[in-house]
Amino acid sequence: MHVPSPEELRSARRRIGLKQADLAHRAGISQSMIARIERGSVDPRVSTLRRIVDVLTAAEIPAVTAGSVMHSPVVSVSPDDSILSAVDKMEQMAFSQLPVLKNGVPVGCISEAAILTAIGEQRHPRGHHQKVHDFMEASFPTVPPEIEIETVVSILEQHHAVLVMAEGRVEGVITKHDLISLITR
Repeated sequence: MHVPSPEELRSARRRIGLKQADLAHRAGISQSMIARIERGSVDPRVSTLRRIVDVLTAAEIPAVTAGSVMHSPVVSVSPDDSILSAVDKMEQMAFSQLPVLKNGVPVGCISEAAILTAIGEQRHPRGHHQKVHDFMEASFPTVPPEIEIETVVSILEQHHAVLVMAEGRVEGVITKHDLISLITR
């Protein structure tokens, strides 16, 4: 096992951009102890050194964010599109649902399930004049691109997809399938 020198610890901390106080807080020790370890004026216990190294190692691992996982461009439909064109698009893309966007902003979603439910309840007779807005449901939840993937996982436990938005516009989409594929990377 490599035991890092005081200089290696200081260099790693600075490279990551942590202050001594931040490292101390995360490692559960005092800032003055970090300073003494980095100066080489104290020989820390192995358990203390392990906590410091664990914090430094975890901080070096880049966080997986929504922006790094999302698919772009987003395949979507407009609320004024015909329902037949939406169904065709879902069939071509092999998607069971699509976000409904108006000028790049989410206004709802359309899904095979919603269309079948409406037809089954005979709320919408068959016809070519029907529009997506006649069948759409509430929009998928939205998140910023910098949000960590753990939050997206929690949201996807309740929803089919999450839209990633930046500057008021949809930039990408994340589905349950996308997260499952993270496991195989």
